[in-house]
Formats: sequence, C-alpha cells, structure tokens
Amino acid sequence: MSRTLIIAEAGVNHNGSIDLAKKLIDIAKKSGADIVKFQTAKLDSFVSKSAQMATYQKKNIGKEESQKEMLSKLLLPFDDFVDIAEYCRKLGIKFLATPFDIESIRFLNDLQEIWKVPSGEITNYPYLVEIAKTGKDVILSTGMSTMSEVDVVLDILKKNGAGNITLLHCTTNYPALIQDVNLRAMLSMKEHCGCDIGYSDHTQGIEVPIAAVVLGAKVIEKHFTIDRMMEGPDHKASLEPNELAEMIQAIRNVEIALGTGEKKPVDHEIENAKVARKSIVAAKNIKKGEVFTVDNLTTKRPGTGINPMRWNEVLGMTAIRDFLEDDLIEL
Repeated sequence: MSRTLIIAEAGVNHNGSIDLAKKLIDIAKKSGADIVKFQTAKLDSFVSKSAQMATYQKKNIGKEESQKEMLSKLLLPFDDFVDIAEYCRKLGIKFLATPFDIESIRFLNDLQEIWKVPSGEITNYPYLVEIAKTGKDVILSTGMSTMSEVDVVLDILKKNGAGNITLLHCTTNYPALIQDVNLRAMLSMKEHCGCDIGYSDHTQGIEVPIAAVVLGAKVIEKHFTIDRMMEGPDHKASLEPNELAEMIQAIRNVEIALGTGEKKPVDHEIENAKVARKSIVAAKNIKKGEVFTVDNLTTKRPGTGINPMRWNEVLGMTAIRDFLEDDLIEL
C-alpha cells in the first residue's frame, strides 16, 4: 500500500505567536507528520465587519465577538510565514499554509509546492481560478458540500490548469460528532469523481482517521495543539502532542498491516506450519507389507510428514517398513 500523506494541521493554534508556531512545528516533526500546515490571510480581505462567529467558535472561545475581532488575535503577518517556512525546511518537514484570499495565494505561491483549499472556499470562484492557474496539485476539503458542488469545483480547477486533485471528505464542525462523519461519502467521491481521496478529521480522538486509511485515504489531515485547554476556536477539536504521535504511528502500522493483498503465508507461518499442521501417522503399530486403512492410520502433529490432504491416496497402499504408533508414515 502507498504511504498516506499526513498533514498535521497547526492552523491558528499558535494564537498569533510565531514562537508558539515553531513549537508546533517541532511537535509535528517529532510526531512523524509529513507536512505541518498553517492558515494565512489578510484580515480585511478575509472577513467583513459584519461576519459573526460560528456557533462552535462562540462555544469554544466562551465569548461572543465578531469574526474579525477573533481573527485579529490569531493571524500571523506574511513575513512570519517566510520565517516559518524556512524553519520547516531546516527541520526537514514540509511547510504548507492554506490561503484564505487571493493576496495570500500569490504570497504563498513561492513558499509551497501544493495547495490545500479549505471547505469554506469551495464556492469562491475567483479564488479557485487563482489557485488553478498556478498549475500545482490541489488538496481540496469538501466539508459542507454536496456532490454536485464538488463536481462544479473540479470542473473549475481542471479547466483552469490545476494539477492532480485530491478530494478530502470532511465534516465542518469543531469538534465533529462521530454520527456526522459518514466516512462512506469519501468512497462515493472516489467512485463518482475518479480522484484520489482523503479525510480531514475534526472528531475528538484518533479512530476515524485510522479507519479512513483502511478505506483507502491517500491524505489525512488532523488539527493538533500544545494544549487543548488553550483559548482559541480550534484547540478543543485538536490532538495534543502525544495523541498526534499515537495517531501517526497507528496509521503507519495499519499501512504495514494492509499489505499487498496477495493471500500467501509469510515466512514465519511457513515455519510455524511444521508445528501447527498435522501429518499422516500410524494410529497403532503397523507391520511391513500391511495395508494402510482408516483403522491403522490417523492424523497428528507435527506437520513435517505426509500432508493429510493425501489421505485417500495413502489408503490402500502397503507399509514399506514397520511403523510404531505415532510414527510419521513414509511411502
């Protein structure tokens, strides 16, 4: 099985601190993630003054304010992302940031090899065209979307020059409820759209992304944080460092366990078959020249003698020598 691309989503869990952002990069690298991802936006291009927080944001933060007020404390300036990208390069983990406006797309274009389009931009036509025009591969989250909306987005991206497109199934709620996940929708997108698939997870815990890998996800994205008790909209739906490492190790183990799909014994099984399987043996003492019958033959361990599947072949043959009870039969 191919290796799953694992994106550790730092998002805005740095709470506007570049030092905290670098600590999150350290955690992602140590945990074994392939990519650490942030979110980049120009505040005035991202949200209007009238945009209100989502219900989950109000609940997670514990107070009500405008989206603009909330995000003003969470977004990092462009210059910080240059520093962050360089820090990732030195540490040996890929940098990725999701842009939330066209200015951010143009800024990030020189810093990263691929794009991650968030669910909220799936109906943003000029944004999608700007992404596609770069010709780079696109990982597209499809939270809040119908299949017909996904079809429209794919058409826009392909017609405007996007590279390979991977569709991520996603439930846009933080945290998402298990009963709202509907993982089979990921398979429906694969069959309907003919694209690679993946899963962007907002549930609490690590079971669902592991299950997604079993179902064929090529990409897994998961939010993480230093501490779930920190103030901010996404911390409560994020994994803490030890949990992120546990999820990634579990995914790598599952990849190995899924194997090639060919049904055959592995080397250890071939050796163990000698002990666990049975052979045709003498059920009692047998004299040379005596005919083998169901009365004087039986099957017992070990499996180093004649395979019992040859039972009917052996019956009626004559003993080439004397056999004591439990001796392996020889022909």
